[in-house]
Amino acid sequence: MFKPLLFAAIALLASASPARPADVKALLKDADAFRLTAESARIDTEVRVFKAGALDKTRLYVVYVKPGRRSLVVFRSPSERGQKMLMLGDEFWLVLPSSQRPLRITPMQKLLGDASTGDVASLTWAEDYDGKLEGEQLVDGVPCLKLDITGQRKGVSYPRIVLYLAKSDRHPVRAELYVASEKLAKEADFKMGVVEGRRQVTTMVLTDRLQRERRTEVHYLSRSAKTLGDEYYNPAFLIRADIDD
Repeated sequence: MFKPLLFAAIALLASASPARPADVKALLKDADAFRLTAESARIDTEVRVFKAGALDKTRLYVVYVKPGRRSLVVFRSPSERGQKMLMLGDEFWLVLPSSQRPLRITPMQKLLGDASTGDVASLTWAEDYDGKLEGEQLVDGVPCLKLDITGQRKGVSYPRIVLYLAKSDRHPVRAELYVASEKLAKEADFKMGVVEGRRQVTTMVLTDRLQRERRTEVHYLSRSAKTLGDEYYNPAFLIRADIDD
């Protein structure tokens, strides 16, 4: 008589327990699909920096991504034209038109305003993070799942992220981005739109929480399923490579 009660109690405890790591990975993959629609893609990006509520700077970038945490950022603004930034796994390089060799940089080095190289080059969480489901929370009126995730690689931009995903479809709503000292460095808010009949993240708004408040907007202008040859993901090749439209 007691066995059915025991089994029922175990089943109830299992259903109430936090999500397993595999469940968190599935949630992160769902969220990634709203930022990157294909494994190999080109994303035309505009970064806008606001100070005291007024637009201060605007820059254009083209981001090429390939599987295996490979990203290439091509600078398109006239003042930066010819510069390129390459991410290969945990390593980042900056290529300048006047330089004879690529320069090693960190993922936290600023590309513009509050947008770091990692913010622009890294478009997925499932490959780099794992963690736990902390529960549910309302964010700007949106019922969200709250995830506390930590980086599984040394080269991630932020060792810890508290991520809020909409319960309805798992799209990212907000991310609290923490540095190694456990200080909240930035807050990222994600704006959604319909692109080619599909809901996607169209803008990421970064607010600096360590310095005086500034706002940087990363606008994803267009996405297309385009790939570059593997040779373009070689720092030595990039020194002499000319990438145009």
